[in-house]
Amino acid sequence: MRVLVIEDEPDLARQIAATLEEAGYAVDVAHDGEEGHFLGDTEPYDVVVLDLGLPVIDGLTVLERWRRDGKDMPVLILTARDRWSEKVAGFDAGADDYVTKPFQMEELLARLRALIRRTAGHATVQLECGSVVLDTRSGRVTADDVTIKLTAQEYKILAYLMHHQEKIVSRTELTEHVYDQDFDRDSNTIEVFIGRLRKKLGVDVIKTERGLGYRLSPPEGVKKDSGKKPKEKAEKNAG
Repeated sequence: MRVLVIEDEPDLARQIAATLEEAGYAVDVAHDGEEGHFLGDTEPYDVVVLDLGLPVIDGLTVLERWRRDGKDMPVLILTARDRWSEKVAGFDAGADDYVTKPFQMEELLARLRALIRRTAGHATVQLECGSVVLDTRSGRVTADDVTIKLTAQEYKILAYLMHHQEKIVSRTELTEHVYDQDFDRDSNTIEVFIGRLRKKLGVDVIKTERGLGYRLSPPEGVKKDSGKKPKEKAEKNAG
């Protein structure tokens, strides 16, 4: 998942970026509203962290311009202002959630996870596809109840696919959402990571849609275990 952080306080911006990267996100950082607006206007992001008190162009104006232009990525606003009117203005401009400074990084992470899940149509912290389960809170991945160890890039790709189950995701889309702006992007490496994921998961959940990309869906014929044993055939009545 790819996050844009727009924050003019250098130390706070670094701290947020480091926390998000450690949690497995690809992160781009802008330090003023003009740069932030440009990035949000030209790059695909899964969520944006937007400070309201920005130089050059303030955060509310940035948000209003995005929404006016049809940009619908979820936006969490940061504000040091403790007046309720500022929060209302943020929501009216198109914000999806807010955090008031100072805040705990754990709260910021939790709110971002919730925004990304809701945007993708998921209600719980655990994403499931057949026997594969990804816990967005802990980053733990299991297949058939066995913990699977993934590299950072493998996890990012799986997380994006898990959030977009049953949808065809192109290599380009994956590349744009798992790498930050400065990463040397090569869509061919996506194939390598997909191959590794298939081996590690050991279940056929990542399908290749020839010429289009990849689709994550449960193996055909596999349903969730209802906890009930299949009915046995009734024995013929001897009498």
